[in-house]
Amino acid sequence: MKKADVVVLGGLSGITAGISCRRHYPDKKIILIRKEGTVLIPCGIPYIYGTVGGPENNVIPDGLLESNGIELIRGEAIEVDREKKTVVMKGGEIIGYEKLVFATGSVPLVPPIPGIDKENVYPVKKEFEYLSEVHSHMNMVKDLVIIGGGFIGMEFADECRKGRNINVTVVEAMPHCLQAAMDNEYCEEAQAKLEETGVGILVNQTVEAILGKKKVTGVKLSSGKELKADMIILGIGALPNTDLAKKAGLELGFRNTIKVDRYMQTYTDPDIFACGDCAEKQSFFDGRPTGVMLASIATSEARIAGANLFSPTHQNCGAISVFSTVINGRAFGVAGLTERCANQMRAKIVIGTAEAPDTHPGGMPNSCHTKVKLIFAKDTGVIMGGSICGGKPVGEMTNVLSACIMHRMTADDIVKFQMGTHPALTSSPIMYPIVNAACKAVIPLKASA
Repeated sequence: MKKADVVVLGGLSGITAGISCRRHYPDKKIILIRKEGTVLIPCGIPYIYGTVGGPENNVIPDGLLESNGIELIRGEAIEVDREKKTVVMKGGEIIGYEKLVFATGSVPLVPPIPGIDKENVYPVKKEFEYLSEVHSHMNMVKDLVIIGGGFIGMEFADECRKGRNINVTVVEAMPHCLQAAMDNEYCEEAQAKLEETGVGILVNQTVEAILGKKKVTGVKLSSGKELKADMIILGIGALPNTDLAKKAGLELGFRNTIKVDRYMQTYTDPDIFACGDCAEKQSFFDGRPTGVMLASIATSEARIAGANLFSPTHQNCGAISVFSTVINGRAFGVAGLTERCANQMRAKIVIGTAEAPDTHPGGMPNSCHTKVKLIFAKDTGVIMGGSICGGKPVGEMTNVLSACIMHRMTADDIVKFQMGTHPALTSSPIMYPIVNAACKAVIPLKASA
């Protein structure tokens, strides 16, 4: 029987957990077990079908494990014996552990739509060979229907038209695409940018049936309308991959995620930790369970889990929810609460907005107009969230907002923010939109004090 101090089950967040463990405990023997031969970058999957040109250009090299002294075992773990502290592999091999990390991620949600099992209907799985097959088939497709207008659906729709003469239609059940993540004005702008590329968007519609005999030929919508389709992409969400954890007797919580404390330690077993999409999450804002699944959260949890395996070091502050995306060249980002989410929580808020070009002067080459919207708690002035759209700087500006939220900065704190600026890289220090949005919120916040 092979033994290790730490055994990690899983892919991307498992790699991060293993590296974190290596940094904190350099003498420990670490084994990572994964079923997949090649680990893909999950957020990069839509770009396989356009910008990067194939799944082989969207992988995490195994050299990252080797350089950190982490042994890789390719295979499927089918059983965890917590009493014996062993992992049983499908081929019969047994691996002993002192500490075990579940980083088994998630699997795509496949709804019970009649005809969902027809050929050329593809959930978005994180499997190299599977996505290679989708890539090959897509080059022969004329009519593509994407079910779901969230991040996956919108990014797939934007990418799949690149280099292809293909009709693409997104079907979304909500009144706006991206509505679960962004406020209406940002959703509307994102939809308009996608429609500029020729993609059709149908909102307030659900797919009632997938048509065809053996292969898909179309979809029937809730309105009664039928769309032609020789390929369907399912982009409607994911479910935690926790079957093995359940079989091992670990307590599951919200939406069948593994229950963990702030140290990422499972409620059931002090020698087993969990992180990423398979682990339960609590909101940073109210402590309630949340079903959000983002790489920003998964990697943070993995760093915390790896550091805490043999001694408590870091605590999880909760899910802030930070993301960014690009639709037809325009970037959109959100950190923390949107106005819609704050209203759903019945929070009393003050909103500050600002706009500016992301260069100064705005006439510099490749300058892009940036819009910022900040949400502050009315009683305290503490920032609760922010939304941004514009050019490439939006990604890092969104990360700045996340740091402000995590450290509970107030509008007054942000007004005093000292930003480094450059004509070709940032907005003018006079017009820096994050600061100006905070400035605009200070007066109404003082009036309500």
